[in-house]
Amino acid sequence: MSLATVPIIERVITLKTVSIFSQTPDRILAELAQLLEEEIIEANTNIFRKGDAGHKMYIIVSGAVEVHDEKRVITTLGKRATFGEMALLDDEPRSAAITTTEPTHLLTLDRSTFFELMESQIEIAHGVIRVLSRQLRERLIDLNTLKDA
Repeated sequence: MSLATVPIIERVITLKTVSIFSQTPDRILAELAQLLEEEIIEANTNIFRKGDAGHKMYIIVSGAVEVHDEKRVITTLGKRATFGEMALLDDEPRSAAITTTEPTHLLTLDRSTFFELMESQIEIAHGVIRVLSRQLRERLIDLNTLKDA
């Protein structure tokens, strides 16, 4: 793992395109951008495994990851996609594994930082709830499709 530096303005631009923060005002995104950590991870690296404890979410700046359950690939995520959002909200184990498919640059946000920001900026909570509800509906559709296959 090596570190990189994404300027704050680029972080804000990235955050504006990430669905989970799509309803968040720019002034709050600027504050959030300063709290994100960066990671660059080599290809074919497990970021986490199903069942691992989770405490942060990830935003893909560049690269790609596979979401999988053992050997079955559930989906592939690329630039500006997020994963691990549920770890910001609860202490449950990870529900799937994530593995990089190419070198991947990530921005990360840990649970304690997220809660501190949500306490002071309620607009974040409102937007996150709307986005997570929409994503849950989409996953239920995906599950039904897999079931029928």
